[in-house]
Amino acid sequence: MNYIYPEPIITIVGPTAVGKTSISIKVAKKINGEIIGLDSRQIYKDMLIGTAQPSREELSLIPHHLIGIKDPNFIISSGQYADLVTKAVLDIVSRKKEPIICGGAGLYHQAISKGIFSGSKTDLNIRASLYDEYDQLGAENMFSQLEAIDPIYSKKVHINNKKRLIRALEIYKSTGKTPSEHFDLQKKESRSILNLFTVLLTIDNEKLRKMIEIRTNMMINCGWINETKKLISTRKKVEMHPMDSIGYQQIISYINGEISEKELKEEITLRTSKYAKKQIKWFRKDKIDLEINMSRKPDFVVKKILENFYDTKSSFMKN
Repeated sequence: MNYIYPEPIITIVGPTAVGKTSISIKVAKKINGEIIGLDSRQIYKDMLIGTAQPSREELSLIPHHLIGIKDPNFIISSGQYADLVTKAVLDIVSRKKEPIICGGAGLYHQAISKGIFSGSKTDLNIRASLYDEYDQLGAENMFSQLEAIDPIYSKKVHINNKKRLIRALEIYKSTGKTPSEHFDLQKKESRSILNLFTVLLTIDNEKLRKMIEIRTNMMINCGWINETKKLISTRKKVEMHPMDSIGYQQIISYINGEISEKELKEEITLRTSKYAKKQIKWFRKDKIDLEINMSRKPDFVVKKILENFYDTKSSFMKN
């Protein structure tokens, strides 16, 4: 395989709130590593609480990359993110340190392990036009457009998934090819760009739901509502793509007096729990080298990761 960087790279993935950050820090301490974020929302600045970015204390323990570096008005594609991850990897290894990729973005994990089809591109003007069209004509009209141009891919997109629906239409309008056509090309053209040793952290659904509930309460108590108010007051909300994230929309409803604080917490916990299940399902479709249940003690988890990683690395060096 023709990798940009050939050696295996520890990549820790899993659902939100499962404990990826703490484990990645413990692993990094053991192997003189630096952590590269793999998160579609943590890359944005001024959204520290709502995107559950590593705390200042955690950031001080180990160098982190791709955390809080982009303005929320900036839209980043999976291809652009893959480029940023690759550059960070090459920078870290050039300094004789070990890169550790950590996050929960399944699409970005796919991008750095399988590559992006050559026609992948982002056209902000077309995207803005499609968002306006969506607001004026509604989801059903936009979904009908997708069904007409790409009946195969339309079966994979839920009518209420605004982001994915608009992205599919953007691909077609900006490239002249349907998403299905691009995915067929990807199978023929793509190559792995990084040699990932992927570790999936999981935990029982009920335990994870409880962890999400606890974290949601903590995030709100730490100022998530004020963070949202500040974002709204200092930027044009319509331009902030990451504000579509779970939590921010619910907080806006709370600020507007549409739901109570109790309903706010319950809604965020419910939506996040559903999203976490989707994350696990997504990652299990990808190539996973090691899956560990986080009900085990952290020291056991770290030891297990490193034992398997060094076995893999040793086999790679022999070949």
